[in-house]
Amino acid sequence: QVHLVESGGGLVQAGGSLRLSCVASGSIIFRINAMGWYRQAPGKQRELVATITSGGNTNYADSVKGRFTISRDNAKNTVYLQMNSLKPEDTAVYYCAAGPVSTILNYWGQGTQVTVSS
Repeated sequence: QVHLVESGGGLVQAGGSLRLSCVASGSIIFRINAMGWYRQAPGKQRELVATITSGGNTNYADSVKGRFTISRDNAKNTVYLQMNSLKPEDTAVYYCAAGPVSTILNYWGQGTQVTVSS
């Protein structure tokens, strides 16, 4: 199994920044190649924010390109999401996800709330 623990969420004013972290652990951690972030706003479906492979290949949702940066520290089994120029529409629960490839992220964290006030 793989266990994911997120941290770094909170309340920030529009235009501000936050950095999310997610630490992965577990007996089959060696099977994890891709990690990423999804988010779910109230009344909306969960959507992709960004993914990153162990080799550093990244993918971003159009809505966050140029504002968010995903990175990872493979030695620490940790993925980060630096969020800048935050907007009220970025308000959501942010979930860390991991899996063998970017299109199969089958392990999920509990989520961390990000609230952006206008």
